[in-house]
Amino acid sequence: MSNSLDQAALAPWLEAHVPGFRGLLRLEKFGDGQSNPTYRVDAESGSYVLRAKPPGELLKSAHAVDREYRVMAALGGTDVPVPKMFALSPEADASPVGRMFFVMEYLDGRIFWDPALNDLGQDNQARFEIYDAMNQTLAKLHSVDVSAVGLGDFGKPGSYFARQTDRWAKQYRASEVEHNPTVHAVIDWLEQHMPADDGRVSIVHGDYRMDNMIFAHDRQDVIAVLDWELSTLGHPLADLAYQCMQWRLPYQSGMRGLGGIDRGALGIPTEEQYVASYCRRRGIESIPDWPFYIAFCFFKLTGILQGVYKRALDGNASNPKRAKEMAHAIPLLAEAAMAEIKRSS
Repeated sequence: MSNSLDQAALAPWLEAHVPGFRGLLRLEKFGDGQSNPTYRVDAESGSYVLRAKPPGELLKSAHAVDREYRVMAALGGTDVPVPKMFALSPEADASPVGRMFFVMEYLDGRIFWDPALNDLGQDNQARFEIYDAMNQTLAKLHSVDVSAVGLGDFGKPGSYFARQTDRWAKQYRASEVEHNPTVHAVIDWLEQHMPADDGRVSIVHGDYRMDNMIFAHDRQDVIAVLDWELSTLGHPLADLAYQCMQWRLPYQSGMRGLGGIDRGALGIPTEEQYVASYCRRRGIESIPDWPFYIAFCFFKLTGILQGVYKRALDGNASNPKRAKEMAHAIPLLAEAAMAEIKRSS
């Protein structure tokens, strides 16, 4: 199923709804995204980014580009770096391209796909500052007053991990191709070892990692956090643990982790240092139940990749080849979650 867009149908809509837009020249799809296909839009008036739902039959609550648009628009008035939002199209029947999409600012910066940051050569200080900038940005996000920015109803309050475990368990089961007993054992353990809700609520990004950010060319600052499809109101430790999975994921397998490399020799902070910096910025003394949060995040990523793989089999993945390659990671992630569970026993 094609991810291409009808440029002739799109051009009049852009000129009518995006302030100052004129003269659509070309659309170019960014090739690396797996969920919502994203395009660079070049026009006589400048460059923009268009992010759309994929074609075909979709899982319930997935590919919520309208939620992405809403949260980034709301954060535009805070110190959390996000692109400017320009326009949101209606749902499929009224959309010029047959599916919902939004248009946002194009930002020229650096995206780092390699968590070891080998592009920075021998500059260990720059590597440390990149990781510290991610940490600072995450603390800023979790400090936003959700009611003050109009996001008080962006998610259900309380019981975040219970609701998310239920959501991803349902989505995993809906996408499961071959039965994996380890995944189902992880789900059972998470349900039985749910920490008591401590009442903390923040905007949760849901996929907080290095390659979902744009960094400035001339300094180690985050200029935009992207890919807010999984964002909601929830518990802030979900984002922190999700990013800290990176220290455990293997570097060589295509999982973009830090496992198996000499992080100290590169100037990359340890997980303990990273968590301590976040806690200092947020005024948190300690984090009980840390193994639960890590196991939960491994399971969540398992659910995400299972959905990507199922879309590839169904013919509507954004990057089908990469999606099928990701299928090999699913059992590895399930085993990593189980290993975390065993360490906590």
